[in-house]
Amino acid sequence: MTQQEQVSTEQKQSRFFAWINQRYPLSDFWKKHLSEYYAPRNFNFWYYFGSFSLLVLVSQFISGIWLAMEYTPTAQGSFESVQHIMREVPYGWLLRFIHTTGASAFFVVVYLHMYRGLIYGSYQKPRELLWLAGMVVYLLLLMEAFTGYVLPWGQMSYWGAAVITSFASAIPTIGNAILVWLRGDFNVSGVTLHRFFSLHVIAIPLLLTVMVFVHLVALHHVGSNNPDGIDIKKKKNKKGVPMDGIPFHPYYTVKDLVGVVVFLFVFCYIVFFMPHMGGLFLEPDNAIPANFLKTPLEISPVWYMTPFYAMLRAIPNKLMGVITLAAAIALMFILPWLDRSPVRSIRYKGTLSKIAIVVFVISFIVLGYLGHEGVSSLRTLLARLFTIGYFSFFVLMPFYSSLEQTKPVPDRTTG
Repeated sequence: MTQQEQVSTEQKQSRFFAWINQRYPLSDFWKKHLSEYYAPRNFNFWYYFGSFSLLVLVSQFISGIWLAMEYTPTAQGSFESVQHIMREVPYGWLLRFIHTTGASAFFVVVYLHMYRGLIYGSYQKPRELLWLAGMVVYLLLLMEAFTGYVLPWGQMSYWGAAVITSFASAIPTIGNAILVWLRGDFNVSGVTLHRFFSLHVIAIPLLLTVMVFVHLVALHHVGSNNPDGIDIKKKKNKKGVPMDGIPFHPYYTVKDLVGVVVFLFVFCYIVFFMPHMGGLFLEPDNAIPANFLKTPLEISPVWYMTPFYAMLRAIPNKLMGVITLAAAIALMFILPWLDRSPVRSIRYKGTLSKIAIVVFVISFIVLGYLGHEGVSSLRTLLARLFTIGYFSFFVLMPFYSSLEQTKPVPDRTTG
């Protein structure tokens, strides 16, 4: 291309973008959210997982749309349609494995994203609404995962739906009415399947998209937190640019692309070589058609729900188990008002906060393991002990976060 042709092309592009900017704020959007959005310069490994979760969300939407084209949401045809996708649809097996692996990958990156928020205090003022929006996204993900888990209509899908929905009946007075409303029938049936399919492919994804948008807008309004928990907006140069900030584009877009490449290598390895992940991602019992006359020996949800299932199963009273499950999630919503520490980051908090976060993480992991295993007296005892450990992190936070001695926070971000 000659220099004259290149100049002509640039002029045409300039006129094209000028035409768009007169009708849509494309340049303003680019500047506000990318090129002139200043993020802290000391982002580390933990800050990859927000962008990873957005990547997996897009992957789930795309693969889910293609799977829905071949899926039959009826009690008679759902299991066969999944087998049709796996065996007869060109690359259907790949689409399904991308979707099933993506479901687990979603929770891996979301849990790590939430852990980063916990250790660096990303829920503290002025990011309370940001945290609440993120928790609503997490709650919608749990609902999306549960409704999607029922769709293959295998043994674990059917009986998992029967067990989980049955807990609604523990609610006094209105419990049975809620149970029938959830199932659309007096028992789990084809009506339940069709109802969950509608929620999985239409209602919940729409709400999820809206809440992800709200979460990102809230993030860009208050600004990103950082490992030091310092507000970079407080120190600006003469041009009004944060002294400890750098433009998100190109610095972090390029950095995230490197992380995305590594993430996709791991993701693709699992998809092609170990999509079942030893029964954690796809259970063997779910390859058997649903049979309401034959109950599996052990019924447990997918791994990312097992910590809450272990709490539920550890409580002998059905109603108290449901209350415990609801409280385990509700406490995360009020976390910004439980933490009384004058500092945000775990780097500058005291020993009690560090012990508490370790106990919380260990409790959550062990509960996840116990929820996946069968019931025994020892496992029930352990589940109760680690449930106490989980709740202690939240219930005792107002005390240990206000009483402990913290380290001085530097004026500027560190490396």
